Amino acid sequence: MSLVVFTGLCGLLAAPGPVHPVLGFTAVLCIALGAGAAGALNQWYEADLDAKMKRTANRPLPAGRMSRQTALHFGVGLAVFSVILMDLAANHLAAAVLAVSILFYVLVYTVWLKRRTAQNIVIGGAAGAFPPLIGWAAVTGDVTTLPILLFAIIFLWTPPHFWALSLFVRTDYANAGVPMLPVVAGIGSTRRQILLYTLPMIAAAIAPWALGLTGWIYGAASVALNAVFFTLAFAVAANKATEAKAMGPEKKLFAFSILYLFALFAALVVDRWVIA
Repeated sequence: MSLVVFTGLCGLLAAPGPVHPVLGFTAVLCIALGAGAAGALNQWYEADLDAKMKRTANRPLPAGRMSRQTALHFGVGLAVFSVILMDLAANHLAAAVLAVSILFYVLVYTVWLKRRTAQNIVIGGAAGAFPPLIGWAAVTGDVTTLPILLFAIIFLWTPPHFWALSLFVRTDYANAGVPMLPVVAGIGSTRRQILLYTLPMIAAAIAPWALGLTGWIYGAASVALNAVFFTLAFAVAANKATEAKAMGPEKKLFAFSILYLFALFAALVVDRWVIA
């Protein structure tokens, strides 16, 4: 959630053109509300799965603190409100992309993909990649090459980020019957996939600088951050451990992947504001 809001804010701040502070705040608030709505609807639909997994068993629905009907009403109401408010505060395009992101996460990822295929994170990762597009569109009313690249970065970052987590909590997914990659394809295959997906992610992350869309600040930060990410992904691929307690490289990659995205998008904003 924090990454969703932050990358949406960065998309807004990196966009060319001024935006009124109140309208800018409202646009970011709408992104947060939309993400919250998607999360609520996800938990409404997956209450049975959450009850079977240690890391999600204390969520409001499986823990009995909220009824499923209440969660459904809350999620739908929050989703509708966030889209309408975005339309009023920003423009039709930003509202439309926000609506698509909510529907994609709920219908494509949660309902269609998660219980059916190990590619759930690969395709479903698009849902979390929309915020920079929304933030950019809220300011400019259009979508150009740079926000599309920002979308691509998050889309390609999601598999190595989430698969690193799924390796050391794979027992949870296995118990719940969720076909995450480590459960379906095995630990070794997942580690190789993490390294393979890291390569196009690095290309997408360096592309804004290589194409002249950003300056040297972003370029230097991107090269440094991606060098560390690749080193950690390589360590994951080389690890042979099968027990969660011995998966230090996986835990390090997961932790760094969060810092990576925060730092990369922060560097983009600093670059755009300083160079411009």
